[in-house]
Amino acid sequence: MAAAGGGGAAAAGRAYSFKVVLLGEGCVGKTSLVLRYCENKFNDKHITTLQASFLTKKLNIGGKRVNLAIWDTAGQERFHALGPIYYRDSNGAILVYDITDEDSFQKVKNWVKELRKMLGNEICLCIVYAESVGAKHYHTSAKQNKGIEELFLDLCKRMIETAQVDERAKGNGSSQPGTARRGVQIIDDEPQMQSGGGGCCSSG
Repeated sequence: MAAAGGGGAAAAGRAYSFKVVLLGEGCVGKTSLVLRYCENKFNDKHITTLQASFLTKKLNIGGKRVNLAIWDTAGQERFHALGPIYYRDSNGAILVYDITDEDSFQKVKNWVKELRKMLGNEICLCIVYAESVGAKHYHTSAKQNKGIEELFLDLCKRMIETAQVDERAKGNGSSQPGTARRGVQIIDDEPQMQSGGGGCCSSG
């Protein structure tokens, strides 16, 4: 028993810490997504996030330990100016919008521009429910607990790849533009149009 995992422990000893921020309009489901992922909880009643809340999750991906710090930000316009405080050191961002609310999609496009301007192309982006970009697609539902594990797992894998590329680039003094570029990831939330519920802020 003492001999088990001698060299493997050293190799697996590397831990990554990533900061992920959720951005999007109010009432699009950011908090539901995070609570389902971190605590496996779902609440039918909408609770408005004021400013931001913070949750953590520890993962083991292919022997690599990952500590995720997830910032769930407020969607209300009056909190928009606080955005940079929460996303400035982020490795990844999940941008969420409501399929029934065109304005919430326009806001996501603005967030993408803002994040690229502030953080460059080094940030891994996921867009929750955006078919028009034509990238890889996830079907997620916080209510039914569908696709959320995959979303975060995929984001983590991409952040690890990015960190490794950055480490290699620093190590040999050259960057590899082909591998360092990050793609936009698309996650598809279940439309709630038929249910009649859930459109708490769409008229405002």
